[in-house]
Amino acid sequence: MKASVVIFPGSNCDHDVIYALEHVIKAHVQKVWHREKNLPEKTDLVVLPGGFSYGDYLRTGAMAARSPIMGSIKEFAEDGGLVLGICNGFQILTEAGLLPGTLLANKNLRFICKLCYLKVERTDLPFTNLYKQAQVVQFPIAHHEGLYYLPSKELEELEKNNQVVFRYVSPEGKCGEEYNPNGSLHDIAGITNLKGNVLGLMPHPERASEEILGGTDGILTWQSIEAWIAKEGV
Repeated sequence: MKASVVIFPGSNCDHDVIYALEHVIKAHVQKVWHREKNLPEKTDLVVLPGGFSYGDYLRTGAMAARSPIMGSIKEFAEDGGLVLGICNGFQILTEAGLLPGTLLANKNLRFICKLCYLKVERTDLPFTNLYKQAQVVQFPIAHHEGLYYLPSKELEELEKNNQVVFRYVSPEGKCGEEYNPNGSLHDIAGITNLKGNVLGLMPHPERASEEILGGTDGILTWQSIEAWIAKEGV
């Protein structure tokens, strides 16, 4: 599998993602600077990592979404290519119009760094096909703007289309305000586009891919992608 990890000024989780890809599934990883206009040939997966692209100036992800490489990423996604945006990468995907909604400041207006429980809502996707339906997993979060927001009618449409992939829950899988760290509407932690080939999530699967980091629930994310590509040949 060939993965392209896009690096912006201020990215700081790129090496975490690269390590997870290279050591968990032995992927071939290509670093792509944001000023490049084209993705490497035969790219199977594009990852937009976490961090603070452009220092989060203007709005989180807004400036990165207008980088030269994003044109190629949009074409890649439109052709069915797999795109994964983690934390700041999720923010970039919404700003670029590849995913609906926006990410606002956390309800407590503070940076939050902690482990969270998530419920897997869909297992028919390239990113989640090795998880079990409604499985509860634990990924860490580290963000200041993680409150997912959509106007009510669009949020209803998102739910109707089954585009929510992860929700914040209790260890037993229950939703509730006390288990939602940032105030995201409908406890949303991650969503996909209508085609199911673009995923954005605020929690970090790459930081849950080794026992030494405190958990390995993120491994199935990378293995799911690898299995999907091997089967579908995308």
